[in-house]
Order: sequence, then structure tokens, then C-alpha cells
Amino acid sequence: MTPHLRALLAIAALWSLGAHAEDAARHPIEPTTFSGASAGTTFPAGWVTQSLPGVDRENRFDLISEQGSTVLRVVSDRSSSSLAYALRVDPAATPLLKWRWRISGALAGSDLREKAGDDYAARVYVLFDLPVERLSIGDRLKISAARLLHGANIPAAALCYVWGSKQAAGETGWNPYSDRVRMIVVDSGNAHAGQWREVVRDVAADFRAAFGDPVPQITAVALGADTDNTAERVETRFGDVHFYSR
Repeated sequence: MTPHLRALLAIAALWSLGAHAEDAARHPIEPTTFSGASAGTTFPAGWVTQSLPGVDRENRFDLISEQGSTVLRVVSDRSSSSLAYALRVDPAATPLLKWRWRISGALAGSDLREKAGDDYAARVYVLFDLPVERLSIGDRLKISAARLLHGANIPAAALCYVWGSKQAAGETGWNPYSDRVRMIVVDSGNAHAGQWREVVRDVAADFRAAFGDPVPQITAVALGADTDNTAERVETRFGDVHFYSR
């Protein structure tokens, strides 16, 4: 099983844990905030840690106080896992996704063109409810077989925004393991390491560029870092995540 199939399986486990899309529809249009929580290891309602099948070491997640606000801290040390939130967002109404992130340093071995470099100092997944009818026959067979084999509602399309190294900010490419995940480099290298960076992405436009029209509902977001392939270590922080209209 490839690392990013494991990642999508882990996020898909939200539904088997009871956060099915029908339940997620009752959540707010955006994830509950970290800034409104207390420091510690109790996360705001709806956020769920997800280990990755086949990965022995998990990231460490906690909430810390910084400059008068609470933020998420991720320590990834030769490890990988996610903090995920199931929801239902209509990208036609609220296509903009905003977040803040900060890293201790870029990963030297991070390279989205290589399987061995499929690690990132920070990443934000956005999952979409893409109907399998829109896939090629080959992709339909792959997704259907994976869903049957693993008993999970594996997403058919995802965007993954990353803080990379080998590629410059703005570069994109398919995940080296799967053409169902479009990688988008938002920040790169160490020029801004140790600094808070605010990001705004038009996820509807990014989806169209990768998968075409129409843009389906967003079903989940997931935050994390990956260091299991490159055997590196990074400390990453995230502020609140928001969806909003243009």
C-alpha cells in the first residue's frame, strides 16, 4: 500500500468513526477554531487524529499558546499522521480557504516528483466528493477495488497544499503515488522558516485546474506533516482554518 493511499484511507476512516457526510453536514461551514480552545491535547469538537496504516510512528499533535492565541503544534520525527475534520462545504458559495502555518525548517529531501521525497514540512489536504462516474474506466476500477478491499469511502479526488523544498512556490504536480491527488507547492525552502505565513487559496479554481468542472462538495480537511520517508524532523504550527466567499 502506498503512503498516500494510506493517508486517504486514514482520512476516509472519519466516516467509519461516525463522522459520515450526513453528520458532517451539521457542522459549521468551517472547522472549529484552535484559537478558541485551551492549550493541551484536547482538540476542538470535530477534529480527529488519524494514524496511517502501515506507518509505525505517528506525529505528535497538541495545542499551545503563542502570542496570546492558541495554535496547533505538529511534531513530525520520522513519522506521519493527520489531524482531520469532516464537513460539507459548497465551493460554489465559499471557494476560498485561508490558514496560517509556520515551520521550523524545510525538509532537505522533500521532492514531490520522487516517491522517496514524498514528505513535506507542512501539508493541508482538501478532499472532494467527486462522483466515480466522472472518472475514466481505469480509475473507476481502481477506486472501486480499493474501496472494496479496504472497506473505506476512499475519496476520488484531493488537493494537497504543501511546504516543499525542491520545487518553487506555485509549482504543481500529481502525487508520485496517485493521480487522484494534486500537489500544490504554496511555500518552499527556508527563506520563511520560523515565520508565520498566511495563505489564501481558491480551492474551486485549483480543483478545476487539476480535475475539471464541475467542482463537487468538499468533504474534509486534514492538517499534518510527513517525515517518514526522508527520516527527518520538523515542528510545524497551524492557525485557524476558514472557508469563505469571494
